[in-house]
Amino acid sequence: MKRTTCSLMIAAALTTASMSANAENTWTDTAKDAWIDGKAETTLMFNGNLDAFDINTDVKQGVITLTGKVDTEVDRALAEELMLSLDGVEGVDNQLSVEGDTERSDTAIIMQNLKDSKVESVVKTRLLFESEVSGTDIEVEVEEGIVTLTGKVDSNAERDLAVSIAKKTSDVKDVVSNLTIGK
Repeated sequence: MKRTTCSLMIAAALTTASMSANAENTWTDTAKDAWIDGKAETTLMFNGNLDAFDINTDVKQGVITLTGKVDTEVDRALAEELMLSLDGVEGVDNQLSVEGDTERSDTAIIMQNLKDSKVESVVKTRLLFESEVSGTDIEVEVEEGIVTLTGKVDSNAERDLAVSIAKKTSDVKDVVSNLTIGK
C-alpha cells in the first residue's frame, strides 16, 4: 500500500512538472511570436512603398502569415522579402492578394526598387531596435544599393554603429554617412 501511494505521488509530481514545463514552452513560444509580429508590423509601417493598414500579419512558431491586399505583384514580393529579413522568422506564408495595376515596366528597375525598399526598411528597423542608436533621429534613403544616413547622433561611436548596421545589411553596396554629431 505504501509503495502504491508513493508511486502515485511520484507519478503525479512528474505529470505536474511535465505540464508546467510544457506550459512554460508555450508561453515562451507565444511571447517570441508576439515579438516577431511587432517587428513585422513596424517594418511594414516604415516602408514607404506599402500600405501597412492593408496588410495583416499573424505569427505562429516563427512563421509569418501575410493576408490582405497590395497594389502590385512587386508589392506582394516586397512584403514577403521584408518579413524574411527579420531575425527569428522561420518562413513566410504569403497570402496577399494583388488588387491593382499588374502591368509591369522594366523588370530590372522593378527589382532594384524592390531591393532598395527592402534595404531601407531593414536598416531603419535595425536602427530602431538598436538601443545604442537614436534610430528615430536618423533618416535612411537607398538608391541602387547605396544607403544614405542623414540626421543627428550623440557621438562618434553612435555614428560608427549606425554606419556598421547599415553596411552589414544584405544587398547594401555602400553607405554614405551624412550624420552630424550634436543634439
